[in-house]
Amino acid sequence: MTLNATTTNPIPQRFFVLLAGFFSQLLCLGVARFAYTPLLPLMQQQTGLDDAGGGYLAAVNYLGYMAGALLASNLSSVTLKDTLYRLGLVLAVLSTIGMALTENVYLWSFWRFVAGLSSAGSMLLASALILHWLLNHKQRAELGIHFAGLGFGIALAALLVEFMLQAQFDWRTQWQYLAVFGVLLAIPAWRWLPKPVMSASSMQTTIADAPPGKRFIRLMLASYFCAGYGYVISATFIVTIVERMPGLAGSGNLSFIVLGLAATPAVLLWDLIARKTGYLKAVMLALLAQSVAILLPLWCSSLTAVLLSAALFGATFVGVVSLVLTMAGRLYPGKPARLMGKMTLAYGSAQVLAPALTGYLASRTGYYDIGLYLASSFVALGAVLIAVLIVTDQTAQQLDALSAAAVK
Repeated sequence: MTLNATTTNPIPQRFFVLLAGFFSQLLCLGVARFAYTPLLPLMQQQTGLDDAGGGYLAAVNYLGYMAGALLASNLSSVTLKDTLYRLGLVLAVLSTIGMALTENVYLWSFWRFVAGLSSAGSMLLASALILHWLLNHKQRAELGIHFAGLGFGIALAALLVEFMLQAQFDWRTQWQYLAVFGVLLAIPAWRWLPKPVMSASSMQTTIADAPPGKRFIRLMLASYFCAGYGYVISATFIVTIVERMPGLAGSGNLSFIVLGLAATPAVLLWDLIARKTGYLKAVMLALLAQSVAILLPLWCSSLTAVLLSAALFGATFVGVVSLVLTMAGRLYPGKPARLMGKMTLAYGSAQVLAPALTGYLASRTGYYDIGLYLASSFVALGAVLIAVLIVTDQTAQQLDALSAAAVK
């Protein structure tokens, strides 16, 4: 039975609401979206999919994510958001099984696009619905548990793929089993998020929006675009990159597992850091560390360095996403998906460009080095833009006050 405000369960309802988001992340991000990364080398071996094609499919996936973000940013009805969130859970399962039903790259593209749409539902609509519930129930507006599902979903997908590789399942069978597992994940994601109720009293107690200036929005969008460019390269190609490094064949999935496991608790850590430093400084620190993480495999090709890079990358990219979307929700508590959607459009547009370009460069040169240098440079530029905001924009002080208020 779906939980409600009158439940006698001793576990606080806040925990179940956040866990609904957690499981939606496991399904829509971990299975539907990121299982593609550890499966990519196997699909290339068994279907003839080349580097350019792999990058193209990743780009289409992020195009779907961007389309979902555009839709989310223009929704005002919380009831419609709830309906589309639940539709996204169904699409996540359908897109996963769909990958097993064809070897046609155009049909694969369709299913990767659908998977991207579903991931926008979990990332944006679920975030907005959970924030709506938290604020209307006078709960602390932090999404750490919700976004922990992103990191754990990555690790879980990689673990499942590695287990099925050891069992010598082919690529098609793996997608089929992942779809069955996705159905199980959809159950708590559906049942534990309460249907939104907008009573007169809850509308009166909703916190007023605190919109920043246009300059702040422009620089934040540019910075988040840079973050998205850097994130998608490692998130899409890390397994393939590691598998091709001298002496590291067979370690690709391990690196992806480490990435996801590091990301799982990191969101809670970044919530704590933001309370101390403010949102913007925390984002800047995460971007600087992420820039270094991307370059580590180029500086040292040992397994230790690769795993350290994966851990640092996982711990920082999810922190950036969580902090930026939580920040958007704090600035626009009345309509959090509006700014979340705009930010994700910037993030997503980079995710369409970057994998296609990186896949093309890799197919031409045989290496991913240029793509990694570009990714690290973009992330470093994003940190610089945040630093400019901290120094020159008074909204930074406003956000510091909001992050301090989150403690209460």
